[in-house]
Amino acid sequence: MEAGDTAQMENKVVQTFQKSFVQVQSILDQNRVIIHEINQNHESKIPDNLNRNVGLIKELNNNIRRVVDLYADLSSSFTKSMDSDESDSGAKKRLRPV
Repeated sequence: MEAGDTAQMENKVVQTFQKSFVQVQSILDQNRVIIHEINQNHESKIPDNLNRNVGLIKELNNNIRRVVDLYADLSSSFTKSMDSDESDSGAKKRLRPV
């Protein structure tokens, strides 16, 4: 693999990581707002607010699932890029001492 190709691939990996981390941060920011609303609703003890918490908790769970999926995709992308880099450079994988 040529140096230009390697730099281009590394740039693509960095861009993928940045995009994923921005998505994760956005979801975590949403979760912070949702948790705040859930706490306010719980403290109010108003039946309608408590009922609303059911939907908010479902939304929170879905957001957590999305974050887990994003991190799983990131891990997979990173592993693939490392495997591709090693196979393209002809490097052999090192075994870690036990």
